[in-house]
Amino acid sequence: MGSGSCCTPNRGPRHKKPDGTWSIAPAPASKIQTRGMIKLEGGAFLMGTDDDIGYLEDGERPVREVTLSPFWIEVTAVTNRQFEQFANETGYRTEAEKRFGWSFVFDGLIDHRERKRVRKRMPGAEWWCRVGGANWRKPEGPRSNLKGRMDHPVVHMSWDDAQAYCQWAGKRLPTEAEHEYAARGGLSQKRFGWGNELTPDGRHMCNIWQGTFPGHNSMEDGHLGTAPARSFPPNGYGLFNMTGNTWEWCADWWSSDYHNNGPRTNPAGPPNGTNRINRGGSFLCHDSYCHRYRVAARTKNTPDSAANNLGFRCVADDQ
Repeated sequence: MGSGSCCTPNRGPRHKKPDGTWSIAPAPASKIQTRGMIKLEGGAFLMGTDDDIGYLEDGERPVREVTLSPFWIEVTAVTNRQFEQFANETGYRTEAEKRFGWSFVFDGLIDHRERKRVRKRMPGAEWWCRVGGANWRKPEGPRSNLKGRMDHPVVHMSWDDAQAYCQWAGKRLPTEAEHEYAARGGLSQKRFGWGNELTPDGRHMCNIWQGTFPGHNSMEDGHLGTAPARSFPPNGYGLFNMTGNTWEWCADWWSSDYHNNGPRTNPAGPPNGTNRINRGGSFLCHDSYCHRYRVAARTKNTPDSAANNLGFRCVADDQ
């Protein structure tokens, strides 16, 4: 088990993906729909941050002007209900189900009866447990289920799983630049999609950790794990939970300095790499160790990694 990130744990060295792991027929043009999506006009915006709270090693700096073409983006992350439809129609089984038989689960969400299924803990981030039988249908292990959570974002998604769903839906994962543009909600150089204050007038605007991490979550925002995908006020573009709740996969390979010399129009990341980019933060983010729930923040993970705070949302090109 690799060292990974405290934000989104990884499976360690990249596992070679067998051919045909996700052989999904692309959606016919007649099936592709923009229902549940919002069209963003794109244009120039300021990406990144020079804020002192940012992480130099993450490559958030410098602020640079990036220009995007118009695109459509889903109002919410893909939900359990949506992913269930995909799995039922195609027979698709996620990498956590088919290839590995386990996934990472946050210790504080594991039922005491599932403790025997904890195989290993991540060194340096022992709150991440490798749980046998954990997957999107059983988010905390075999005794758990999706009852009451069909409108929550689907989790335990690898990048490969997200790609398979996108192909079926006739959509794609957002580029990192598209995700940040969307998350900003029309605001320029603010820390969050609603401004610079995390809780304006004491109001919680996203699902992150409150209390003392990792031992006590006071749940001041009303949630211990994931929240429904339409929780909290939408941002200025009408998008829900671009901050917090679950990390979301982006299409790009990770680089901490690609943007220094890369294109500034529709940047799509380097041509290859080891890790893919995650954006947005999750219900486990806490300022005692991580401020990566800011709109400029970024982290990474191997494409076959999965955890109970890792999901995705889709975008589509403007036709």
